Amino acid sequence: MRTVLIASCAMLLSVGGTASATEAAAPNIVFIISDDQAWTDYGFMGHPVIRTPRLDELAARSALFPRGYVPTALCRPSLATMSTGLYAHQHKISGNDPSVALAAPASAEYAALRERLIAHIDCQPTVPKLLAERGYLSHQSGKWWEGSYRRGGFTHGMTRGFPEPGGRHGDDGLAIGRQGMQSLVDFVEHAVAEQKPFFLWYAPFLPHTPHNPPERLLAKYRDGVDSLPVAKYYAMCEWFDETCGELIDLIDTKGLTNKTLFVYVGDNGWIQDPRSNNYAPRSKQSPNEAGVRQPIMLSWPGVIPPGRRDELVSSIDLAPTMLSAAGAKIPDNLPGLDLMPVVRDGKLLPRDTIFGEGFAHDIADVDTPEASLLYRWAIEGRWKLLLTYDGVLGRYASSHPRTERRPQLYDLVADPHETANLAVQHPDLVARLAGKIDAWWPVRQRQVQTVWSE
Repeated sequence: MRTVLIASCAMLLSVGGTASATEAAAPNIVFIISDDQAWTDYGFMGHPVIRTPRLDELAARSALFPRGYVPTALCRPSLATMSTGLYAHQHKISGNDPSVALAAPASAEYAALRERLIAHIDCQPTVPKLLAERGYLSHQSGKWWEGSYRRGGFTHGMTRGFPEPGGRHGDDGLAIGRQGMQSLVDFVEHAVAEQKPFFLWYAPFLPHTPHNPPERLLAKYRDGVDSLPVAKYYAMCEWFDETCGELIDLIDTKGLTNKTLFVYVGDNGWIQDPRSNNYAPRSKQSPNEAGVRQPIMLSWPGVIPPGRRDELVSSIDLAPTMLSAAGAKIPDNLPGLDLMPVVRDGKLLPRDTIFGEGFAHDIADVDTPEASLLYRWAIEGRWKLLLTYDGVLGRYASSHPRTERRPQLYDLVADPHETANLAVQHPDLVARLAGKIDAWWPVRQRQVQTVWSE
């Protein structure tokens, strides 16, 4: 099956022009990806309790976009978007697993579905593949769902991947951060010895569950926070921050800071349920702000001036931005924008609207994302329109109650936590934004309500 799928991918692998960076100026790229962390849960974003001193330092030297977003609030499709530069409906990795309604999980049929889902990555010229054409070495650590790291184009990595035992979403790679950083140390030393530019994918299983922080960190929060699950989550955020500091220090001690582009984002949001170890509603998997909003940082000392930015940006922009910085080829079909002219040259961002989509965790059809479509949204300035669809849900029904099927319109400036639906007061605005969503990706197999009705 894989041979047939790879052959069918050939037409999709065309790439466009090469960015203007010279080979001598090509920076190392360190891509840091948080796992299950709310946009609010950093010192630099104003959290009153959580301590993130090392990421605060990175933010201070970065072009910081507090209004950054991920299109999809679930780790696997979100990470696939970061590695390919495509929306989930384009790269077709729309959820975490094939639906168990399609085949028994332990069956050969289910294994074939899992392989077919992974094979979508073979169709894409991923960031590591394109950087390799510029002479980059690349290293994968942490979360990686798409089989071995090699299938994503990484030259080095930690994840063995499906069909190896435990190869669902990272296996050996999930030890990074939680059990030290030696694999990254070894790789950086190797790349320096080879005199090669390098790309680091650091996507640790942090602050993701299990929330089992070191006692020295938990002790900081236990007495001042009423809920033990919340205290544990807060401590996990600080633990993650510490590991980011170790990575930043590694680059600095090698004398590489001024030759390195740091890119930061989270895969999706999280609100800790104070009564359990799970997430609260309207966070992970949700199209609400606590699910999809994520601060984005770009740091390259001497090249990118630091400062807080007002523009709306998305993780869909990170692939073309990293490729541009490296002088690598940028595929013609990437929908995101290269942010380098904005952050380096001071040019205006030529876009006023960003888009997102939410799908079921369990994939009803591994080749047709629309089958599992639950939400789509658009943000234009202060306004966000959220539309709800009737895609097949599968498990995790509690994460997607879909009790409001009518359009939801929020003023994110006045109401950043989306408490007041203003759709009934602004029918023309709802219609205009719904039209933008439809033009972005025409959906014809699902039902949606775009006009308010009592």
